Amino acid sequence: MDTLTHALSGALLARATEPKSPRAGQLPRRTRMWVGFWAAAFPDSDFVLRLIDPLTYLTAHRGITHSVIILPLWALVLAFFFVVLARGKYTWRAFAGVCALGIGVHIAGDVITAFGTMVFAPFSGLRVSLPTTFIIDPYFTAIIVMGLIVSVIWKQTRLPAVVGLGVLAVYVGFQGILHQRAVTAGEAYVQDRKLRNARVQAIPQPFSPFNWMVVVQQNDVYHMAYVNLRRRGIPDPPADDASWWRHIDASYLPVERAIWKRVPRFGDAAEVDLAKQAWHSKTLAAYRRFALFPAVYRINHDGEKRCVWFNDLRFALAGRPMPFRFGACRSDPGTPWRAYRLLGRDGKEIAQALPH
Repeated sequence: MDTLTHALSGALLARATEPKSPRAGQLPRRTRMWVGFWAAAFPDSDFVLRLIDPLTYLTAHRGITHSVIILPLWALVLAFFFVVLARGKYTWRAFAGVCALGIGVHIAGDVITAFGTMVFAPFSGLRVSLPTTFIIDPYFTAIIVMGLIVSVIWKQTRLPAVVGLGVLAVYVGFQGILHQRAVTAGEAYVQDRKLRNARVQAIPQPFSPFNWMVVVQQNDVYHMAYVNLRRRGIPDPPADDASWWRHIDASYLPVERAIWKRVPRFGDAAEVDLAKQAWHSKTLAAYRRFALFPAVYRINHDGEKRCVWFNDLRFALAGRPMPFRFGACRSDPGTPWRAYRLLGRDGKEIAQALPH
C-alpha cells in the first residue's frame, strides 16, 4: 500500500477509537488523528535501506519496521518522540496506544497486497501475503478519505469513522471473494489441461477489483493469464495512440476468453543449465528469498562474459516495463558470479553493479 493511504488509514482509525469522553491528559481529537497519521506512515521509514543498495532494500523492505513482534517497541519509541515534540504536555502513555494502532493498521494494509510482509521479523524472514488488494487501490483510498471528510463535517460522533472502517473491511472482504474466483478460474484451467503438480495463485491488478493475474505454476513452467471477472465481451483493440490506461485495460479478458501464456522459469532449453547456475549462485541468494515467480528475462553473451537476468513475474503488468530485474554475470566459467541490477533509462537498459 502506498504510504499516504497508510497514513490516512491511521488517522481514520485514531478517530474511530477516540474515547467518547476523553479524560484529562488524553490527546485531543486533532492531535490524536495527527499522531495516528504519522505513526501509520512510520513503517515505511525503512526506505533508508535504499542508501545501502537496491537489492538490500528490496529484500529487507517490509521487515523489521513491519513486525508485529517489534510493534510494541516501535510504539514506545514513537510515543517518547511525540512527548518531546509536544514538549511534555502529554505523557508517553497518552501517545503509545495511538502509535500502536497506527503501526498495526499499516502492517494490516501491507499484508493484503502481493509484495509480502515479514510480520515475524527478526525471528523469521517469512513474507506473509493475503493478496486481495493492489498496492495502489483508488477505491480503497477513496473509502478512507470519505470517512475522514464525513468525520470532519459530523464532529459530534465518531460514527462516520467507524462506518468508514466497516465499509473498508467489507470492500476487502469482497476482494477476497474475487480472489477466490480468480483462483477457481486457474483451477479450471489446470483441470482442462490435466496439469499435474500444479499450484494456482492469483495476484490483484490495478484500476479495478475485478482485474486479476492468474498464475499456474507447474514445476519450472508458469502459465499466466490476465482476466477481468466481470467482463463478458472482448474489448476492442486500443488504437496505437490510445492512452496507456486504455492499453492496460484491454489486456484483461473474460475468463472464458483468457489468453494463457507459457513462460519457462529458466528460459530456452539450450541455456537452462547456465540459467540454473546463475540462479543458484551465492550472489543471488537474497533475490531468491524474495522472488515469488522468478523467470529468466534474457541471457547476454559478450565474448566469454555471460549475464543471466531474472524477472519476478508477480510484478508483470501489461503495458509497463517490469521492475525489480536483477541478474548475475561472470567473465568466464572459472570466475564467481557477481550481482547486477538492470535499469531502464531513456529507452535503454543499463546494468548497475551491486556491492559484493
